[in-house]
Amino acid sequence: MKVIVDNKIPYIREVIEQLADEVVYLPGKAFTPEVVKDADALIIRTRTICNRELLEGSNVRFIGTATIGFDHIDTAYCRQAGITWSNCPGCNAGAVEQYLHAVLLLLQKEKGINLQESCLGIIGVGHVGERIRQMAQRIGLKVLLNDPPRADEGEEGFCSLDTLAEQCNILTFHTPLIREGKYKTYHLADSTFFQKLQQAPYLINTSRGEVVDTEALLAAMNKGLVKGAVIDVWGNEPHISQDLLDKVFIGTPHIAGYSADGKANATRMVLEAFCRFFHKQADFHIALPDNPNQTLSQDENVRVLQLYNPHKDCEELRAHPELFEQLRGDYHLRRE
Repeated sequence: MKVIVDNKIPYIREVIEQLADEVVYLPGKAFTPEVVKDADALIIRTRTICNRELLEGSNVRFIGTATIGFDHIDTAYCRQAGITWSNCPGCNAGAVEQYLHAVLLLLQKEKGINLQESCLGIIGVGHVGERIRQMAQRIGLKVLLNDPPRADEGEEGFCSLDTLAEQCNILTFHTPLIREGKYKTYHLADSTFFQKLQQAPYLINTSRGEVVDTEALLAAMNKGLVKGAVIDVWGNEPHISQDLLDKVFIGTPHIAGYSADGKANATRMVLEAFCRFFHKQADFHIALPDNPNQTLSQDENVRVLQLYNPHKDCEELRAHPELFEQLRGDYHLRRE
């Protein structure tokens, strides 16, 4: 069995080399039709586009993406070609919660927002959105939820996007990227959406860059419709908007979910799916490095920012936006 693995997926080498006869490690964008032609399985991240162009005529039977999102996989083609695929829902929910918790505390500390008097709108309430809801309510925010697919299934407790636009002074996006159909999220935050905002909110996006229309967001910020933004995911990555990077409160290189814990969860889940598909015993263990030695405060607000402060990642991106991919690929150790 031959497996091709994205060379930036951590904690995988020792395990996959026990499960496969041949393992090839490549950068995510180096997967070509010639390279994958004789592979039985691909283990990838978002930078590898798995479609007919890449896969047609190959031996690939299984694709595992070590990510929550799967918009880089042409699922319709895979179904037609008999290729099984698997993603890792919820793998980095704790890491994104950590990122959002730090961001909320920085908004309070540096922008003067009183969290106990604030209303947070969560757009997309899956594994990640639910973790954000629990954290935000625990630290005292009022929370409104928007999730049309769940609301349409009869679940209660959800509001319209217009209600969030009217009442929330912080908005955070946690939707998948869906380009068409009833639940389309591509440019969900567009000029029409921004015109409806009543509270001049802070906008946070850790979902997919194209969920927010970059030019519309810049215009809304210039008009004062949006007070500020925290952007981790960008349109046209890795060639991100310098204008937006210059204007945001915090801008990071698509690393909100990049804790060591989140990465290990993704690696474990993709390996488990691999083992299920190929009928192999999943009796492996992934060991994580310890937290860097430091004395942590008993004050939770201080401790959260001791463990992770996104300003560091923002400073690195602002200094070298051209190194977007490198900053992601060589990301520093971060424990939850």
